[in-house]
Amino acid sequence: MLKKRDLNDCHVLFNLMAHPDVFPFVRQKTDSFEEFMFLTKQTIEEEERGETISRTIMDEWYNPIGAISLYDIQEGCGFLGTWIGQPYFGKGYNKLAKESFLSELFYEKDIQTVFMRIRKNNLRSRKAAEKIPYVTLANESRADIYEQLNRKEDLYNLYQIEKDNYMLHQLRNQNQTDVYEENHLKEA
Repeated sequence: MLKKRDLNDCHVLFNLMAHPDVFPFVRQKTDSFEEFMFLTKQTIEEEERGETISRTIMDEWYNPIGAISLYDIQEGCGFLGTWIGQPYFGKGYNKLAKESFLSELFYEKDIQTVFMRIRKNNLRSRKAAEKIPYVTLANESRADIYEQLNRKEDLYNLYQIEKDNYMLHQLRNQNQTDVYEENHLKEA
C-alpha cells in the first residue's frame, strides 16, 4: 500500500532509514531527524513541481515501512529509488510497492521509462531487479546514461522498465488469470 509523502511519517521512517542494513542504499541520506524532515518537505515540493513522484510504503496495518520515489523526471523518464526498513526485508513489501507504484506511473502519470541504478555490490537489489520479467539490463542499450552514472567509478548497473513492456506483462498476467478462472468454472 502506498500513500503520498507526509511529514507525520518522518519519525518512523527516519528510524528505519538509519539502520546500517538500509542506510548505505538510501539516496537521500541524512544524519539527523531535522534534516530528514527538511528533505521530506523538499521532496513534497519537488512533486508539486513535477520533478519527483514519491510515496510512503505502508504495511497492512498502515504503518510506514519505507519509501519509493521516481527522481529526476525529464521527458517521461526518471530514476526509481526504493528502500524498505530492515524489519520488513523478505516479506514481499518491496515487490508489492513496486507493482503499485509502476501502475500509478504508467497508467496515471505521463511516464514512459523508469530507470534503476543499482550498485554492483548490492546483491539483494540486483537479484530482486533481475527476477522481474519486464526489467531489462540497460548498460549497453542506454550506454550514454550508463557512462554518465559511472563517470568517476564503475559502481552501478543500469536497469530500465519500459511502459510497453510493463503493460504487456500486466496484460499477459490478466489473460492467464482469466483463462484459469474460466477453466476452473467449467470444472465446477
